[in-house]
Amino acid sequence: MGRLVTGAENPTVLYVSGGNTQVIAYLQRRYRIFGETIDIAVGNCLDRFARVLKLSNDPSPGYNIEQLAKRGKKFLELPYAVKGMDVSFSGLLSYIEEKAPGLVESGEYTPEDLCFSLQETVFAMLVEITERAMAHCGSQEVMIVGGVGCNERLQQMMEVMAKERGALLYATDERFCIDNGAMIAQAGYLMYKSGQTTPLVDTWCTQRFRTDEVEVTWRD
Repeated sequence: MGRLVTGAENPTVLYVSGGNTQVIAYLQRRYRIFGETIDIAVGNCLDRFARVLKLSNDPSPGYNIEQLAKRGKKFLELPYAVKGMDVSFSGLLSYIEEKAPGLVESGEYTPEDLCFSLQETVFAMLVEITERAMAHCGSQEVMIVGGVGCNERLQQMMEVMAKERGALLYATDERFCIDNGAMIAQAGYLMYKSGQTTPLVDTWCTQRFRTDEVEVTWRD
């Protein structure tokens, strides 16, 4: 869906949502995983912190964190856990969950400051591993997909990195980052066009596929 909407040819991809955090790139009919979270997804991390601050689910916890973060001014240093090409968010989340009530109650930090600090830290981690993957692939394109991919601050930080490398950033908005139905329909259409079909009696659903397990028959 991201390639269709943006026109990107063969980008290094940061795939970030409530359930996924991976850096992937296409090679020989597979989306190869270069790095990923070793515990919770970045979207899950943001959503769980939104509950600590008692933020509304309307329209989404991550969106409300993003809006508060725009008004944040004071940065709280948080655990920064990049391990090779992988990232870890659980320790960072535990730290800020424990500290947040006292920091807000004392007036030392506002909820806006904490949202700002959390976003800056987790997004910097994601940009770092994405840049490493781009260097490994010799890529001049980077694309952000998944629900967290419509976060404007993440797009800004990724664009700075891309420009420093002379690369192009491709990103979409919530219409294409969040609607799983549209993404599934697009993938199904491409699979069908490539001749990949399954009889109805043999069709079943699973959430257990890893990204690199699926043969990509619709790309050269």
